[in-house]
Amino acid sequence: MQSGIRVWIYSGDTDSVLPVTTTRYDINKIKIPVKTPWYSWYFQGEVGGYAVEYENLTFVTVRGAGHFVPSYQPGRALTMFSSFINGTLPPSL
Repeated sequence: MQSGIRVWIYSGDTDSVLPVTTTRYDINKIKIPVKTPWYSWYFQGEVGGYAVEYENLTFVTVRGAGHFVPSYQPGRALTMFSSFINGTLPPSL
């Protein structure tokens, strides 16, 4: 992250293998400044999940997805991955 490489971490909010709370705890231990506070992002007019942007790190949750996010929520996963590739945050209202 110090080299300026963008890092995205994502998690399905129903993932029992690696719960969102565990990832949030681990990210908080790094103590990096928040650039964009938690907000809901949208897919087809519905909440697709939540996101928070830190310096060079973004954490995105995907609503209704388990451990293999694209298998559970392919449309939401595509929106999330497209945002990463385009260098933008997931869409808000």
